Amino acid sequence: MAADRLVLATRNAAKLRELARILGPSIALGGLEEFPGAPDVPETEATFEENALLKARAIARHTGLPAVADDSGLSVDALGGMPGVLSARWAGAHGDDRANLELVLAQVADVPDSRLGARFVCAAALVLPPEGPAGGAPREWVVTGQVAGRLTRVPRGTGGFGYDPIFLPDGSDLTTAEMTPQAKDAISHRGRAFRALAPFIAAAMPSASSRYPDLCCGPRRREGAPAARTGSTGFHDREDL
Repeated sequence: MAADRLVLATRNAAKLRELARILGPSIALGGLEEFPGAPDVPETEATFEENALLKARAIARHTGLPAVADDSGLSVDALGGMPGVLSARWAGAHGDDRANLELVLAQVADVPDSRLGARFVCAAALVLPPEGPAGGAPREWVVTGQVAGRLTRVPRGTGGFGYDPIFLPDGSDLTTAEMTPQAKDAISHRGRAFRALAPFIAAAMPSASSRYPDLCCGPRRREGAPAARTGSTGFHDREDL
């Protein structure tokens, strides 16, 4: 396989910093800015898992390196699980965080506090490019993590990004935008998903595993959690945390 380097399929500097903190110094990480011509892959699928795999496959194919991608969003009970996979463009323009969260707040303005339950969900995928001149199918894994909580009525805090200012995790008096980066990483949906993916990264990159055994200590797939094998794309390991 290629050198001990992992590509994170993102141009979002805040997300790159967050994922780098989660994975630590074990593997050399790079974002898409380091790869001229890397495609911006549209998130056209119906689930977080499918979108994460779509992006990771495209970036592994473009770079020839192991690629990790994620898709995440906010699921609001009173909105039937939406914005969901449309979270980044809920108000129309992709990545307009303020407009997105203001629209969600407007949509739940008449919803009683008791029905403001919500959760952040993240799917993280690892795709290894085919080995050798014969090519073949890539190997790939996808895991999911989530954190439950509820919406606040007004934005609070200046940290994080996306819907962080209006999300209050269960058991916390702080929104995820009011938390320190380290506290947010410890409970976040993205943190949980990438910690679940870390053992697969370590197994796929043996030198990283031997030099940094801490990577091998993340959560494994639960007993009884679904794992599907597809004929052409290897394993899809799913973990709901």
